[in-house]
Amino acid sequence: MVWSLQSLSELSDTEFERWGKLLEERAGIYMGDQQRVFLQTQVTMRMRELDFERYSDYLEYILDGVSGMLEWTRLIDRLVVKETSFFRHKESIDFIARHLADRLMNNNSDDAFELWSVGCSTGEEPYSLAMVINDAYQWVNKDPLYGITATDISRAALSLAKNGVYNDRKLERLNETYCKRYFTQLDDGKYQIISSLRDRICFHQGNILNIAEMPVVKVDVIYCQNLLIYFKKWLRESIMNAFVERLKSGGVLVIGLGEVVDWSHPKMKRLSAEEVQAYVHI
Repeated sequence: MVWSLQSLSELSDTEFERWGKLLEERAGIYMGDQQRVFLQTQVTMRMRELDFERYSDYLEYILDGVSGMLEWTRLIDRLVVKETSFFRHKESIDFIARHLADRLMNNNSDDAFELWSVGCSTGEEPYSLAMVINDAYQWVNKDPLYGITATDISRAALSLAKNGVYNDRKLERLNETYCKRYFTQLDDGKYQIISSLRDRICFHQGNILNIAEMPVVKVDVIYCQNLLIYFKKWLRESIMNAFVERLKSGGVLVIGLGEVVDWSHPKMKRLSAEEVQAYVHI
């Protein structure tokens, strides 16, 4: 029988524990029992491609030298690159738009508006934020003065994000005005974010698990949606505390609704927005 058509045995408790420990140590990702089937599916798909028959052999391959590190990167792409879309959780993005509009109308400062998109995946999130930020500047009749730093653990996802090219399915949920204003149709029928918007975003590879090693560059907004759910409670809170040190006074932290509960910090105040989980640096 051809190996690719064979069924694999299920991950044993011992093997699942070894894989879980590796993911937590290297990427901070916690795999509970509810993610067991997902982990097994993604690992076995890659094993078939490389003709591995045993989980233990594939794990040893990943742990061995430079080739193993490259393979680890490929596997991580499959495990953490989430399906995303433009204006995913529109309430949070609209909140950022209102926050900036209020600032521009009530503040005569010409300081640049700096935002950090954490776990940006293939770019839809930071581009959506750039659209509403650009609109806010136009609405108050001011020249756009902003920049977005977007980070993700996956180099493959970042490569797609930097190009800013998407198929028509990705644009289905977008307002027609945004499609006309911020995209150019290419010869192959796909659509690319206009260069003036792409130039506002700096994409970087980074593992949020190593946030303590990242430069402390203070920004006006940290936007982190649907990422913290991958981590254990204590690690979520540790990352949140590190975010605080990277916010300017008056800066805002937006996370996924319900991703972190019962977190508090003496420098942060929870904002009373029912559909958005946001905090302001006081």
